[in-house]
Amino acid sequence: MDSVERVARRTRELRQKHGLTQQELAELADMSEKFLQQIEACRKKEIWVSTVERIAAAFCLDVHEFLAPDLPSTSKLAKKVPSSRVHRR
Repeated sequence: MDSVERVARRTRELRQKHGLTQQELAELADMSEKFLQQIEACRKKEIWVSTVERIAAAFCLDVHEFLAPDLPSTSKLAKKVPSSRVHRR
């Protein structure tokens, strides 16, 4: 698995673990939802370290924890996420 695939997989795993939509995670990581969708779908050929830092920070993780072989058990959300349209009733 290459580094882009690893970032995509870990992003999806953590997002789902915390019950976030792509829109919610994009807001937490200060990026567009479309950009996050491209990352998760492996449509980016390269991902900058600063992008990985923003995603990791959204889960209160350092980059090395985010990229570790096993899913980090200590992840938590950096801040409360306003509910997206998906979670509104």
